[in-house]
Amino acid sequence: MRIATWNVNSITARLPRLLAWLESSGTDVLCLQEAKVSEEQFPAEQLRELGYESAVHATGRWNGVAVLSRVGIEDVVKGLPGDPGFDGSVEPRAISATCGPLRVWSVYVPNGREVDHPHYAYKLQWFEALKSAVAGDAAGSRPFAVMGDYNVAPTDEDVYDRAAFEGATHVTPAERAALASLREAGLSDVVPRPLKYDHPFTYWDYRQLCFPKNRGMRIDLVYANAPFGKAVKDAYVDREERKGKGASDHAPVVVDLDV
Repeated sequence: MRIATWNVNSITARLPRLLAWLESSGTDVLCLQEAKVSEEQFPAEQLRELGYESAVHATGRWNGVAVLSRVGIEDVVKGLPGDPGFDGSVEPRAISATCGPLRVWSVYVPNGREVDHPHYAYKLQWFEALKSAVAGDAAGSRPFAVMGDYNVAPTDEDVYDRAAFEGATHVTPAERAALASLREAGLSDVVPRPLKYDHPFTYWDYRQLCFPKNRGMRIDLVYANAPFGKAVKDAYVDREERKGKGASDHAPVVVDLDV
């Protein structure tokens, strides 16, 4: 099986590229983030024509997550039990589904904005809710992974220049401790190989020529339980999909499994 995670930064803006990529990549299961549409606006019919079923958790404008599968979708769960919400509303940031022999979560972790912003505290609380939600599946015997845009670079090597992020979110000790706590639930980081350069960055800002200069971050992660990890045959960042006009600022992370 080939599975992947991709923050498309608006499925409406990225739809032609998404459809072409699904056809060319042979992906069986894709976790999407930042759909930025309502569930009614989600292009389920176009995806169905390619053989993909869709499970979607979205309310429009911002956020929105989905799982696409051509090996079936069952037992869909939208949202996190105990989701802390932000500013009085619960945001569509997590969805899980069973796809053939494995179970996946597609997650879009809150950005955090600034360290002294209420969104940062919300981010840390959200991580706690995520850990509680996935603990049972993480400890199970079925291949299982939590995939998505975590908005945290796990180590200093996962950013192009640690000094450039001094005092900013995505690299703080508290955020990295939240990732470590999630791993303690029985998950490990499936680190992909880069197709170019030394580090498998997954995100490059649109500004300041960050992509051609490779000023990136690895924030799109695959956290997997032991049965999933043992089945991994390859993992890579499809950096080619970040190129050209109309690209997302994130590249897909692709994992090949023998299940």
